[in-house]
Amino acid sequence: MGRPLIHRSPMPGLGLSMGITLTMLSLVVLLPIGALLLKGANYGLEGIWETVNRERVWAALFLSFRLSLLAALFNLVFGVLLAWVLVRYRFAGRRILDAAIDLPFALPTAVAGIALTALYAPNGTFGHIAASIGWKIAYTQWGIFIALVFVGLPFVARTVQPVVEEIEREVEEASATLGASRLHTLRHVILPMLAPAALTGFALALARAVGEYGSVIFIAGNIPLVTEIAPLLIIIQLEEFNYDAAAAIGIAMLLISFAMLLAINLIQIWSRRRIGHV
Repeated sequence: MGRPLIHRSPMPGLGLSMGITLTMLSLVVLLPIGALLLKGANYGLEGIWETVNRERVWAALFLSFRLSLLAALFNLVFGVLLAWVLVRYRFAGRRILDAAIDLPFALPTAVAGIALTALYAPNGTFGHIAASIGWKIAYTQWGIFIALVFVGLPFVARTVQPVVEEIEREVEEASATLGASRLHTLRHVILPMLAPAALTGFALALARAVGEYGSVIFIAGNIPLVTEIAPLLIIIQLEEFNYDAAAAIGIAMLLISFAMLLAINLIQIWSRRRIGHV
C-alpha cells in the first residue's frame, strides 16, 4: 500500500484545525489572488501585455525588484550578523538594541517614510552630512534602498536569532579542538546551520520590500523612469479608475515575485539536503 496522504496525529481535532486553516488561507491569500487573476483574465493577455509593455512600467518594475533584491541581500548579511551579536555577546545597551529591531513592525509605514525623509533630506541630520560630500540620499534610489532596508531588517534578524540561540558553544569548541580555524568553523559548521533560517528571513524581507509603499513614497521623489516604484503605478491606475491596468501591473508583479520566491525555496531545499548529507 502507498503512503497515506495525511499523517494523523495522536491529538484529536484534525478536521476542525484543517477547516480553519483552509478557510483563513482562502480568505487571506487564495481569494485575493484569484480575484486578481480573474480581473486579468477578463482584461485578456493582449491587454495585459499592452499595459505592461511600456517604458514607464518596465522601469518601475525593474527599479522595485532590483532595489528589493539588493536590500534583501544587505539585510541577509547584516541581519545574520546582528542576530549573532545580540545572542552571543553581552554589552551595554544590548536590550535596547534588541527592542529597537522590532520598531519597523510597530511603526506605521507612512510615519517611517516621513521620519526617514526628515533624516535624509538635504536639510536633515544625515542628509546634511551626505550633502557636504556631494551625496544626495533622499529623493534618489539611495533613499528607496534605505527605506527597504529599514522595513526588511527585522525579518532576517528575528528569523535567525532563535536558531543562533540553539547552537551550543560546544559545537564551536569541538571544531576548534579538531584544529579547525575560525573561518573554517564559520563556513563549514555555523553557516550551514543558519542557512535555512537565513534564507527564510531573506525571502520574507524580499517579499516585504517588493510590495512596500508607505515608507518609500515620501523618500523616493516619485520621478517617472527614475524613482517611481511599481506599487505607486498601481495606486495611480486605481485613482484613475483604470482597474484593468492596475490588475495587469499587479499580475506582472505577482509572476515575478513567484519566480523569485520559487528560486529561493529551491535553494532552501538544496541547502537542507546538503546539510543532511554532511
